[in-house]
Amino acid sequence: MSRVYLDHNATTPLRGEAREAMLVAMDVIGNPSSVHAEGRAAKMIVERARAQVASLVGCLPTQVVFTGSATEAAALAVAQKGRHGGVFAALPTEHDCFFDWDEGDLPSLIGSDGALDPGGASAFLGWLTGLGGKTWSATHSDVALVAISAANSETGILFNDGKVVTNGNVNSFTAGHVPHAVVCDVTQLAGKALVQHGDDTRPAYMILSAHKIGGPKGVGALINFTRDDPEAILRGGGQEMGRRSGTENVVGIAGFGAAAEAAQRDVEAAKWADVEKLRNILETALAAASNTTIFIGKDVPRLPNTSCFATPGWKGETQVMQMDLAGFAISAGSACSSGKVKASRVLQAMGLDDVAGDAVRVSLGLDTTEKDVLRFADIWAQKLKKHEARAA
Repeated sequence: MSRVYLDHNATTPLRGEAREAMLVAMDVIGNPSSVHAEGRAAKMIVERARAQVASLVGCLPTQVVFTGSATEAAALAVAQKGRHGGVFAALPTEHDCFFDWDEGDLPSLIGSDGALDPGGASAFLGWLTGLGGKTWSATHSDVALVAISAANSETGILFNDGKVVTNGNVNSFTAGHVPHAVVCDVTQLAGKALVQHGDDTRPAYMILSAHKIGGPKGVGALINFTRDDPEAILRGGGQEMGRRSGTENVVGIAGFGAAAEAAQRDVEAAKWADVEKLRNILETALAAASNTTIFIGKDVPRLPNTSCFATPGWKGETQVMQMDLAGFAISAGSACSSGKVKASRVLQAMGLDDVAGDAVRVSLGLDTTEKDVLRFADIWAQKLKKHEARAA
């Protein structure tokens, strides 16, 4: 049985360009902090990768801080909260790397009738579902730094039409109820679409990860748009210009940079438009097999490769296991919680409590074929019929 990998939002296959760059870096023996020729050779690899990552996300190379993961980059950003007023908050739909730091209870989403608040909060929250917005509880004026993803990892839903949320425009979304300092997670957006932000207004920070764009696991980056260097949370040798101590992972960083450069080429060549067509073919086939399945965010802007859908009464974890046995890798939950079997916190925050435990996510890659998605849809439909027969 040949397997089909449909969990690219969790991690992507290593690109050939990244593998080649890593193999070259493995033969460079120097420490990038050393001043001799061997050290300078390693330093050149790191700095080239820094420029490659900067080009992908639209920043200066000096604004890139390499970390061990996007999770570490998130922690480094949150650690700067004191510079912005002292309290950090994350939307309830944020990835755990931010949500688990939340201390501002932002926002409070109340009501489930789908009625739009005519104020600025509705513009901010309306993206959460294709079903309507929710009301805002304006009780968080003390929040100083807020995390807002450019794209949700579970649903693929884009915030702000896929543009990075900036310090300047967040106030217009929320009628001034949240602060000007934003840390934007572009982990899922980068490499699938242009990372867009204005020259006059940007977030305070962005985070991203190598293994979401075809790079190796275990390396990420914080993008610092503020005037001050972030205060390190890992202290010691003062690497990364004093912003993150610890000898740089030269091999991983080399792969990160090469993957970033290749991913940027793919975006500029509009390769993800073909993936979006496959995603739509998949959803059409699934919908033909089930008139009860709900496609989350179907009518709002989404990542081109992501389909999150729920069939009431058919547990997501069961679907993941059944499809795994049939040769397909999919997930239930966010990119880093595929092994968890609890109901989706993201869908609960969206007011979809009834199906929060029934959702799965299929995320396609550039190597996914029409044959792959149609075969998946066919086997999924067979499993659904068996589930319905047992439930009858």
